[in-house]
Amino acid sequence: MLKRKKVEHSISNVAESLSNDQSARQRRYFISMMIRTICFILAVVLPNPWRWIALIGAVTLPYIAVIAANAGRETIKAKAVYASKYKELN
Repeated sequence: MLKRKKVEHSISNVAESLSNDQSARQRRYFISMMIRTICFILAVVLPNPWRWIALIGAVTLPYIAVIAANAGRETIKAKAVYASKYKELN
């Protein structure tokens, strides 16, 4: 008797849903803004050399958070298709 191989289909190439993607990006932004708030509090509480490190973190985190939050679905370059400027005739 012949045995048939079981064919398994994979949907691993399917992108994450838009609502899940947006909620994950919002969660990352919220967490980075909480870290920024902690940096501001630490800048007030800590002594002088550590104060400046916390202040630099509080100043640079918004830029990093916005870049991370805006890096969404459309920035994936692995699946991008580039066409040449001139089309070839076959």
